[in-house]
Amino acid sequence: MINVIGLGYIGLPTALMMASHGIPVVGTDYNSMHVEKLNEGIVTFQEKGLEELFNKAISSGIRFTTEYQVTDTYIVSVPTPYDKFSKKIDPAYVLAAVEEVLKVCLPGSVLIVESTVSPGTMDRYVRPLVKERGFEPGRDIHLVHAPERIIPGNMIYELIHNNRTIGADNQQIAEKVRTYYSSFCQGQIVTTDIRTAEMTKVVENTFRAVNIAFANELAKICRYDNLDVYEIIRICNMHPRVNILQPGPGVGGHCISVDPWFLVGDYPSLAKVIDESMKTNDGMPDFVLNRIHDIMKLHGMEDFSRIGLYGLTYKENVDDLRESPTLQLLESQERHLAKGLKVYDPMILEQVVPNQYFSLQDFLKDVDMVIVMVKHAEILENQELLKDKIILDCQNVIHLPGTYHL
Repeated sequence: MINVIGLGYIGLPTALMMASHGIPVVGTDYNSMHVEKLNEGIVTFQEKGLEELFNKAISSGIRFTTEYQVTDTYIVSVPTPYDKFSKKIDPAYVLAAVEEVLKVCLPGSVLIVESTVSPGTMDRYVRPLVKERGFEPGRDIHLVHAPERIIPGNMIYELIHNNRTIGADNQQIAEKVRTYYSSFCQGQIVTTDIRTAEMTKVVENTFRAVNIAFANELAKICRYDNLDVYEIIRICNMHPRVNILQPGPGVGGHCISVDPWFLVGDYPSLAKVIDESMKTNDGMPDFVLNRIHDIMKLHGMEDFSRIGLYGLTYKENVDDLRESPTLQLLESQERHLAKGLKVYDPMILEQVVPNQYFSLQDFLKDVDMVIVMVKHAEILENQELLKDKIILDCQNVIHLPGTYHL
């Protein structure tokens, strides 16, 4: 039996996928309300195909509890935030989970950490904790790092089709873990050592963050010189060896907006490009606020309460708010004297911020200017509703005359 620890955006789909493919699974989470919902048959976030997978896993016997299980295999999938000052990883959640596992695990157990960690985390933090509790790594407990590679909005497909990396101290354990993931994973499963596995996951997300930052910096340069950044990118991308991404209002989610900071924190004198790239991405919500202010002046507007932000989530068609650029913008608004901004997101059905609306029609009725922060399908399919509004399109998806862009 596998005990999956942490039933969030990564742990729950992983547990359901394994259970639905014939592996006995018990899911554990410290949040008792979360566990109660799952046991009542309620999925805890929206994701294409998740409910069908959930029902299949329930039929296959998956259970959910707040208790850690006595077994020989554990998958730890808990948050790994970073310290905002030092930029180093905060391993507290991982270590707390490992601590509980060590209280109940059977001799020779395999402990798989799926959480994204900075290179060397297993050696600096997890291994010493295991030894402090009287276990010998490689004999009493086998440590493995198998970082996740899925994205909200396409989780189920990517769990099945994406390649995987398994880092382990010895090949025999790596092959044992491979059998679990190969029960559902149709991608290539690569085995390597733990430190390499740690580094590859962080580097993958850092590559994406740096390339996004280049596009965002281009947007700032083009705005300064009154050039169309989208037209420039379109023409440049006609070159066979150029593939510039699209700029946006910021970077959210737990991967691209967080993981590169691990390298900055651990290698501060070396990760200069990464550091500047992350600062560029983190500065985009403030850049959007400045654009709002400039457009308001053009139209003689002074009342920020007539400004509406469309989109709260960090990306389109998901209900994931982690590190959302809109939330970052709202945190900055008071510094820009922009109090009273209204907000609406079709994917968020509970109140999470002030001045939040739950109907597109009600939202549009109360605003004169709409800032498109997220390209949800709803707004793409209802662009005509914006025709009488001043529009700042931060995603380059609105095709109405007079629309402003980054």
